[in-house]
Amino acid sequence: MKKELFEELLESVKQAKAIERGELKPSRMFHIDPKNTVVKTRGKLGLSQSKFASLLGISQDTLQNWEQGRREPTGPAKVLLKIASKHPRVLLEVA
Repeated sequence: MKKELFEELLESVKQAKAIERGELKPSRMFHIDPKNTVVKTRGKLGLSQSKFASLLGISQDTLQNWEQGRREPTGPAKVLLKIASKHPRVLLEVA
């Protein structure tokens, strides 16, 4: 590893520790609403974001947007999420 890259990585680790201790504010934060139906449904299934997105046939970015409240599922995705929420095993069986 080049020294310059190593120094940059080391600085990032130091900043992360300072943020963890409350000495430094993070440059950005992501908030996921646990009451969000998409988050609840994925939780019921016990799947990672990437696996759940793959199961739904959507990108992981789309799923993250739904979970973070930036976008709302529409059309067939909304119906599929309702089915997954009420009958999680059914979704896993067809996968």
